Amino acid sequence: MFLTITTTGTPERPATDLGYLLHKHPDKAQAFSTSYGTAHVLYPEAEAGRCTAALLLEVDAVALVRRGKGKGRGGAPDAALAQYVNDRPYAASSLLAVALSSVFSSAMKGVCNARPELPGQARPLRVEVPALPARGGPGLVRGLFEPLGWAVTAEPVALDSAFPEWGDSRYVSLVLESDTLTLAEALRHLYVLLPVLDDAKHYWVAPDEVDKLLRAGEGWLSGHPEQRLITSRYLSRRWSLTRQATERLELVRLAETDDSEVEEIDNAVEADTEAEEKPTPLAVQRREAIVTTLRQSKAARVLDLGCGQGQLVQTLLKDPAFTEIVGVDVSMRALTIASRRLKLDRMGERQASRVELFQGSLAYTDVRLKGYDAAVLSEVIEHLDLPRLPALEYAVFGSARPRTVLVTTPNVEYNVRWESLPAGHVRHGDHRFEWTRAQFRTWAGAVAERHGYGVEFVPVGPDDPEVGPPTQMAVFTMTTPKEAKAA
Repeated sequence: MFLTITTTGTPERPATDLGYLLHKHPDKAQAFSTSYGTAHVLYPEAEAGRCTAALLLEVDAVALVRRGKGKGRGGAPDAALAQYVNDRPYAASSLLAVALSSVFSSAMKGVCNARPELPGQARPLRVEVPALPARGGPGLVRGLFEPLGWAVTAEPVALDSAFPEWGDSRYVSLVLESDTLTLAEALRHLYVLLPVLDDAKHYWVAPDEVDKLLRAGEGWLSGHPEQRLITSRYLSRRWSLTRQATERLELVRLAETDDSEVEEIDNAVEADTEAEEKPTPLAVQRREAIVTTLRQSKAARVLDLGCGQGQLVQTLLKDPAFTEIVGVDVSMRALTIASRRLKLDRMGERQASRVELFQGSLAYTDVRLKGYDAAVLSEVIEHLDLPRLPALEYAVFGSARPRTVLVTTPNVEYNVRWESLPAGHVRHGDHRFEWTRAQFRTWAGAVAERHGYGVEFVPVGPDDPEVGPPTQMAVFTMTTPKEAKAA
């Protein structure tokens, strides 16, 4: 990835002041190690009349995959080659944005101890990005940068110059020019808008990303005409984070309109007033329902099949009634996150003896899953293609055969109650299907009959009289006496 920042100057205000602002000496070529490669800073030209700083980011695709990012623009998680053969080393993305913030952190904050008067001065700036993914095309690029005071040149890059009939790719060659902005403002614009245009991030978007967005967007994001699109894309369309950021930006806008501080606007409730009780998140209600049912079944040794990032395992560990808890997932990245969440490396010996995490696929039988009191498949089956459900059914009910099996899945009828969910959309982009209550009961009943289980259904969350609960849970209990005793 490559990006250049150019400025011009006069003998009184030489262009080489750019070196002070970036905290990088124009006579040196410097390299900075990152967790995904090496960032090089060099100056192709450095004269009083014109100075250019270049940031070259060499991405180590292997290191990036080893850090756990198996999906994204490269393709599906299971596409092994796509993890290594993709556009990440060449096209500006969140990788370049992160490099900007780490290599030029002081410049982005507007700090220059050697020349404190420089950061506040607007100067002629020209930013060039030769290859920029632009999901939305040149029109969106202009729509994002022009309201901020940039003159924008976004030339589409041909898919293949040898075959012009193939048309343009989704990349543009970008040139931004302005003489009204400070360098700090320019860097903050790039930090936010590069990943927005790419519409992807190479790392998991956590709640602290809201604070990063608001810090970088201070002074310009609250009034931007594309604020909603920027916020949504920057936060990887996580609606809860997007809503939080939007609410905080609205407070900023109101404060600016009223020429007051945000604290003065956000004062409807006194600081010592008891906060309004927030509704319990559905994920928490789901875990509580699962734990309650497991206690009722008197299960001591429990499998969490498709354990993800380990939230349920963490909850089960708090109850000494569960003497052995095993988390199984096909994703090593999820298991790594689960291990960090549980702090397995710092856990006491007695507690550590109760928990185990291992990789496995529910599409295959596995002798390690046999002999447990209960198994939980929480929000798992909807992530499988329907033709693969019989394989999961046999692996769990036919081979592993725990005495009790809990299966939870979304109730698609309840989706009409989610105001933020567009009509006809599933709750998660990876859901292959979402069932009605009747469809789930039909499937569960057939599974129980084939494998010698009885089944009951438990609502999870508010049970709407018209559309039912948001989550439906089936509780399978082995009914064949001999096999139940053996298990």
